[in-house]
Amino acid sequence: MERPTTTAPTTDVDTWLSEYRERVERIRVRAEEAGTRVAAVAATAATRDGAVSVTVGSSGALAALTLGARAEDMPRARLAETVLRLSREAAADAAEQVEAIMAPLMSEPGW
Repeated sequence: MERPTTTAPTTDVDTWLSEYRERVERIRVRAEEAGTRVAAVAATAATRDGAVSVTVGSSGALAALTLGARAEDMPRARLAETVLRLSREAAADAAEQVEAIMAPLMSEPGW
């Protein structure tokens, strides 16, 4: 009785593995670049009169809050609502920026 051979054609496997490694490396580089760009994302929303300005980072977390002189004239409830509204606006802008950065990476075949 003859034993079946268990070795695959080496060139096909080596070629496939080499191409796979190259693809993984390209994806890794693109992901690293995207991560760097995402980390730099910031978005700011402000009132027209400069009373309140809010800046958030890529996650939407508050990074800066500036209250101008006109903020002193605002009732506290209105000031609080304005800060929250501007925070939501800035967070939405930051999310759009992150999505735009990640979209090409996520469209990579095999994800």
